[in-house]
Amino acid sequence: MRTIVFDLDGTLADTSGDLIAAANVCFADMGIAGLSKTTDQATALRGGRAMLRLGLSRQGDVDEALVDKYYPILLEAYGANLSAQTVFFEGALEAVQTLRDRGDRVAICTNKPSGLAEQLMRDLRARDLFHALIGADTLPVRKPDPAPFYEAVKRAGGDVSCSCMIGDTLTDHSTARDAGVPSILVDFGPGDEDVNALNPDAILSHFADLPDLVEKLLP
Repeated sequence: MRTIVFDLDGTLADTSGDLIAAANVCFADMGIAGLSKTTDQATALRGGRAMLRLGLSRQGDVDEALVDKYYPILLEAYGANLSAQTVFFEGALEAVQTLRDRGDRVAICTNKPSGLAEQLMRDLRARDLFHALIGADTLPVRKPDPAPFYEAVKRAGGDVSCSCMIGDTLTDHSTARDAGVPSILVDFGPGDEDVNALNPDAILSHFADLPDLVEKLLP
């Protein structure tokens, strides 16, 4: 039985718009310019602290005390409105359903806090498609430590020896490498990493190709 583990932000869905909106709540409170929803998407997918640091850096030196102060405010703002602009990438849910229909197990392993990830997937009416969801705070460690990946496979009812990681960043690639499983990286979405340069086991350009790609890597 195969287990396919997906990253969430930037892999299954474009969450950048809602993340940036939450960060801009913080910047408005600070009285400084916010982030752009057209040019800062890649930073948004790196998380709340990365967005806060980017906005502050445009005003001068980054005050880490301000980052720490506003991070929980950002999470609260995001949790209050986290699915207004978020959309799954074309074909993502259809591919997941195809994998399930043929007997594969599917899971999410994300560095988004688990409560927010669960809420987002419920809001988008897609949580029931996945056998397991592991967030940044499910375990004491997060990706690229392989432990969350192992836990995702375990909770999905799978076996690590027949599993793979689907992601969009070096973090996902490193997680797969440290777990000893194939790494599949998407080359679409708003991220700015050159995934080809990471030399993953496969590049995914459209979710319609995923079932056959998994079949080749995990026959």
